[in-house]
Amino acid sequence: MTTAADQARTAREEPFTGPLLDVKDLHVEFKTREGVAKAVNGVNYTVSAGETLAVLGESGSGKSVTAQAIMGILDMPPASIPQGEILFRGRDMLKMSKDERRKIRGQKIAMIFQDALSSLNPVLTVGHQLGEMFRKHRGAGRKEAKAKAIELMDRVRIPAAKERVNDYPHQFSGGMRQRIMIAMALALEPDLIIADEPTTALDVTVQAQVMDLLAELQAEYHMGLILITHDLGVVADVADKIAVMYAGRIVETAPVHDLYARPAHPYTRGLLDSIPRLDQKGQELFAIKGLPPNLLRIPPGCAFNPRCPRAQDVCRQKVPPLEQVAADDGTPLAGRRSACFFWKETLRDG
Repeated sequence: MTTAADQARTAREEPFTGPLLDVKDLHVEFKTREGVAKAVNGVNYTVSAGETLAVLGESGSGKSVTAQAIMGILDMPPASIPQGEILFRGRDMLKMSKDERRKIRGQKIAMIFQDALSSLNPVLTVGHQLGEMFRKHRGAGRKEAKAKAIELMDRVRIPAAKERVNDYPHQFSGGMRQRIMIAMALALEPDLIIADEPTTALDVTVQAQVMDLLAELQAEYHMGLILITHDLGVVADVADKIAVMYAGRIVETAPVHDLYARPAHPYTRGLLDSIPRLDQKGQELFAIKGLPPNLLRIPPGCAFNPRCPRAQDVCRQKVPPLEQVAADDGTPLAGRRSACFFWKETLRDG
């Protein structure tokens, strides 16, 4: 069923048949006193309209830096993008002027940050902050902007929106503040939303509510959604496909249910084994040994080799390519790639 939002978007967009977002060989570096930190090392992924991509990995894996590069909000310097392309509707945003990127940011691509309290201005009401989107980008007057703010608050199910539109961020709970951030991202009906750890610091029940809301709105508006998280538990029911990152590289991609059933990289296997299970009551929780590498001194070969139970000499000497994963009979598995020399063994064990 075509919604009014779909019709409005179609009317203002030129036809485009490719993916909404196509990130190609993206590299991001940070110059520090100790040296150059290679935060992103050749990331490739695509997101289409109506599709949800979950980007997983431990802290420091490059998930958020990739998102900030897409949004154009990295501090440059110390950050730099030595190579790569970020194609939005076929146009490389890295080659756009600041004014062109500013028009895309918020209107075409919006971001939900992980810490709603620090992202919202504490001295302005939530109604003022939501309404500002319409005043700045749509030329709305104060009365119309306030009405739009109330409408958005209703849309993300904030109770008594009309009465609470003049409240300040600190007067809302963590879950309600995150809903306000979602409303702000939705305000201009963007084509793509990047949600960076949207359920951090929320309890399990509220996490589920926020994720259900995101999934519902994403389906209604037919937006692309990039969901960045380190928690595999929050993406199982909402993502279409998953990209697992480690030390700035994507080490595995797969449709969500395939990855949960049979991971093809030891790091993904470790992340899945780290999820607490009800049938393991009283047992010691599994944890991947060691720590993620220092990005100033990424180990040679596969960056995961110092922590990997399968590591052999080749893993310490060569960087494994992100290659197609196949079934036992050699049939390629759709959407499945792994950056591991021994993905066959890991897939078999899964």
